[in-house]
Amino acid sequence: MSLLTQRLRVLPFLPAYVALYFLFLYLPILLLPVFSLNDAATTTFPLAGFTTKWYASLAGNSVMLQAAWNSLVVGVAVSLLSTVLGICAARAITRYRFRGQRAAAGLIMAPLFLPEIIVAVSLLMIVLAMGVELSLITVILGQTVFCVPYAMSVLVSGFEGFDRSLEEASYDLGETAIGTFRRVTLPVVAPAIVSSLLVTFTISLDEFILAFFLSGTEPTLPVYIWGQLRFAAKLPGVLALGTVMLVASILMLTLTEILRRRAERRTQMAFTLP
Repeated sequence: MSLLTQRLRVLPFLPAYVALYFLFLYLPILLLPVFSLNDAATTTFPLAGFTTKWYASLAGNSVMLQAAWNSLVVGVAVSLLSTVLGICAARAITRYRFRGQRAAAGLIMAPLFLPEIIVAVSLLMIVLAMGVELSLITVILGQTVFCVPYAMSVLVSGFEGFDRSLEEASYDLGETAIGTFRRVTLPVVAPAIVSSLLVTFTISLDEFILAFFLSGTEPTLPVYIWGQLRFAAKLPGVLALGTVMLVASILMLTLTEILRRRAERRTQMAFTLP
């Protein structure tokens, strides 16, 4: 008898509890695309009819398209900056041993454990004290601080499975440090890098609190959606937009997991080869 079967016999209500937990957690998300196809502006059952006009109206909304462009610019910039900084941090933590290493790693990961609104208010105070005007640049800087821990978490696993003897062999053959990183290290950790880019881009795309405090007059898509929720007549369009963002996030996270598993299999194969 397996350990799982023994525990299920001791706690027979556990499967029902897990089912209710996931139902409570994901049912509102599953209702989002349902109401986005409703012909009426109200989110009630029964549905008034089936329509895709709310999705069609998104293409003609210039304000929404500008907010989407802002989110795209911020997401690309944040993912690149976070991944570059995460590569440096992950390489230093996995490759070297130095005084204060655990403290440095803890400080880098601190934004994951601090309340996001506290981080946002702190960054806003720093930006205002420096006299910097709120814009997409301040959003990029703020979200980079928040996304670096996620990038480092993904990249550390990639660097930990890397065989350092490959770099040493490259050095012995006369290759430079930059050439070794480009031709030896980078191809091995490339799946982890791509995963980091996708994860940080997804987090930036959905992030609201930092963008709300730091965006100024250039709102990102989550800030735009929050502003539209004040008007009941615009709720169907918000539901349609939310559905599009939900599908995009699921696709990117799925691709990230596929790349992560591929990198894990590649690392295991490298260790099993004679």
